[in-house]
Amino acid sequence: MQLKITLALLGAMCSFGMAYPPQQRPYHPTSMGQPSPASGSYTNTGFGARTSSHGSGYTYVGNVGNPWGSNIIEISEADVSKYKYVAEFSGQNTETWLVVIWNKIGPTGKLDGHFGNSALSFSLAPGEHKFVAFDENTQGGFSAAPGNALPRGKYGSYSSTWGEFDFGSEVNYGWSGFDVSAIQAQLAGQQVQGMKICGNGQCSSISPGGGVNNAYTAKDAAKGGIGGNLPPGPVKLEVIIDFER
Repeated sequence: MQLKITLALLGAMCSFGMAYPPQQRPYHPTSMGQPSPASGSYTNTGFGARTSSHGSGYTYVGNVGNPWGSNIIEISEADVSKYKYVAEFSGQNTETWLVVIWNKIGPTGKLDGHFGNSALSFSLAPGEHKFVAFDENTQGGFSAAPGNALPRGKYGSYSSTWGEFDFGSEVNYGWSGFDVSAIQAQLAGQQVQGMKICGNGQCSSISPGGGVNNAYTAKDAAKGGIGGNLPPGPVKLEVIIDFER
């Protein structure tokens, strides 16, 4: 997945866009399993109305939900199989962490979703698991930190380690993607928290000790293709916060 972050160049703005996946890769379910709805289709229960997409590249606007943020909802474990795109959040944390998820495009239509906005936030206690569903053509990111607030950079952007995602991208012919990124934390000179994301046989991770696997660091900001690139179809991601190894 290509997510270019140019905060150093633009000052207060951050641009990231998905590149078309270079090749198809094997499709393997995660431990959550692949859903098989009895009706043959997936539910949209709980989501708001879908918004139309427009633009291209960095300025591409996908589905942000109407009202804004209603394209990202928390669901129960029992309902996981009913939704096409789901992320399971757990952690190696020994204290409660805050998780904040946002759309790439903010509530006013600007590329500022990560500047203090939240489509969904929740606390994750040690040993706890939370499940989040995403609607079609949703692009955005999430971050996590101990306590009840996320660290911010000089211009107000969330500056802990990011997870980034694109589910069922219309501009990329239904492909999905994800990656872990330390770019914002490094540019802000702040702590890089560990995070690991796996889905369909692919993983992206960063550990506090400097271990980087298929993930973005500041020196990779201009590169593409890092992270998971998933062909059209259901996606189940497993997210581990405070990842050590």
